[in-house]
Amino acid sequence: MGQQQLLLIVLGVIVVGIAVVVGINLFTANAVSANRDGVVADLNNLGAMAQQYYRKPTSMGGGGNTFTGWTIPTKTDTTPNGTYAATVSAASVTIVGTGNEINAGSPIKHTATVTSTTITIVKTN
Repeated sequence: MGQQQLLLIVLGVIVVGIAVVVGINLFTANAVSANRDGVVADLNNLGAMAQQYYRKPTSMGGGGNTFTGWTIPTKTDTTPNGTYAATVSAASVTIVGTGNEINAGSPIKHTATVTSTTITIVKTN
């Protein structure tokens, strides 16, 4: 009987160990997915701000049909989801969002290209 009980204890420890590893993997995958969603949402908001600037007349503090002069507002360049940097030209804005979660050894990264009518977001990492 002692040998059978020892075998059941070892088997129980192995099952619990596998369950813990699977749980950690699921938690990590969920954290990465949530961070990706947050970065994409922030990029959409920043893109909408850039388009608003583009459409607003210069007399009202806008770009007057150009992105030149637009910058990411200081309170939104870093959020709980990540950090954001913009490259501005007259016809478009490219915003790179770097998330806080690490996926496959490097941080999550998405790039948004904003034009006067579209916001295109591409997963970089």
